[in-house]
Amino acid sequence: MFLCWCLSLVALIPLTTSTNPGVKVKLTAKGIEYGRQLAMASILQKLKTIKLDDVSGKERVSIGKVKYSLKNMNMVDVGLPTATLDLVPGTGPKLSIVNANFRLHGNWRVRYHFVRDSGSFNLNADDISFSTSLSIMTDPTGRPAVRSVDCGANVGKMSVRFRGGASWLYNLFKKSISRAIQNAMEKKICPLVANAVSDLNNNLKTLNVLAKVDKFAEIEYSMVASPAVSTTSIDLGLKGEFYNIGKHQEPPFSPAVFSLPPQINNMLYIGVSSFTFESAAFVYNTAGALSLDITDDMIPKSSPVRLNTQTFGFFIPQIAKRFPGMMMKLLLKMSKAPVITFEPNNATVQSFASMTAYAIQPNAALTPLFVLNLVSSVSARVFVSGMRLAGAVTLNKMDLTLGTSDVGDFQVSTLNSIFQTVLNFVVIPRMNVQLAKGYPLPTLGKMKLVNTQLLVLKDHVMIGTDVQFTG
Repeated sequence: MFLCWCLSLVALIPLTTSTNPGVKVKLTAKGIEYGRQLAMASILQKLKTIKLDDVSGKERVSIGKVKYSLKNMNMVDVGLPTATLDLVPGTGPKLSIVNANFRLHGNWRVRYHFVRDSGSFNLNADDISFSTSLSIMTDPTGRPAVRSVDCGANVGKMSVRFRGGASWLYNLFKKSISRAIQNAMEKKICPLVANAVSDLNNNLKTLNVLAKVDKFAEIEYSMVASPAVSTTSIDLGLKGEFYNIGKHQEPPFSPAVFSLPPQINNMLYIGVSSFTFESAAFVYNTAGALSLDITDDMIPKSSPVRLNTQTFGFFIPQIAKRFPGMMMKLLLKMSKAPVITFEPNNATVQSFASMTAYAIQPNAALTPLFVLNLVSSVSARVFVSGMRLAGAVTLNKMDLTLGTSDVGDFQVSTLNSIFQTVLNFVVIPRMNVQLAKGYPLPTLGKMKLVNTQLLVLKDHVMIGTDVQFTG
């Protein structure tokens, strides 16, 4: 399954080489080894199902022609002690198995003139080897598919032990049986290996090439360049871009080049660039999801700050005089998409918004009071939650300037404490609820990340993780 997941990423080859990736993936030698183990478990199960077709023939021996038939030949046991999965630079994976052994049981029947005899036999086949290269392609639906090519199989030593019947008779065709079974087995191995590889295609269809995040956004994980295959790793470049659902509008910025530092301790490394996060901000801002209506019932009851003309009138007296005893409402609206910056061990988000204050009239009509320009900076903590990348923010600083006023001039700085309360107790907690939900990482089937670590680096975050498949 893990090998299948990696190959599926390699197989997404509608490529646009002019675009830098927003997400990079590196499969290390440790991951390749895990993939080999899973691949071998799948192939082993397939080989255990081998049931050879009935074989019959004639053999001329010293006493004349002997007719024989072999029936009900089933696999009893399979051993695959030595298997390697090698990466061929510029090509792809190659699976090789040597020193395999099979144990087979069947029935024999022989006729020589008027003499008929029958019994059962056990066959041991040793020194079996086979290898196959894996070809990656895209199916008609645009999904990845894998097939086995250039497969070769060879059955080495064989020994047969007969049961029942006369030994002088079955010894006459013993060599013929061995050759017949050897040929039949060699013809069966490669189709079964190909079948095991083809079975992976059902799992490939679960790859979240276009993953829904929520009602506003989805993220695309298609390939943007051919995979770089070396002898120790596979490196992949994925688009890693957010889009509004049903509307793929490109943002007014492009992903910058970034590189994953050399790492080998985990099976898999995923680098997510600041472009991916900024494309998310662009999408949510375009959808209007970053706007927020703020009312007094959203302020904690323990806070001395209330959204009413009495509180604001303490700092702006003309509000209390013109609109006595009224509740107020604030509208927070982004003036442009937030800017996300990653530096080593530090992630910050700078947002640019307007805050419009209204007085709520007795008839529920809204009377505009003033508009403030709000520039804020928050520190971001990025973390992996299950199969999703999530986050949380805390306020660093906030700058207010007056945009327009319908209540005359006033000192904006006097409102700092009010709006810090609004940000800390209303806006940021709601942001963190959404950020904690996260967005999906590229996944396949019942995939689980373990031993996961995350580092904030220059222009990207890097996730180092091992992988387990539970089904």
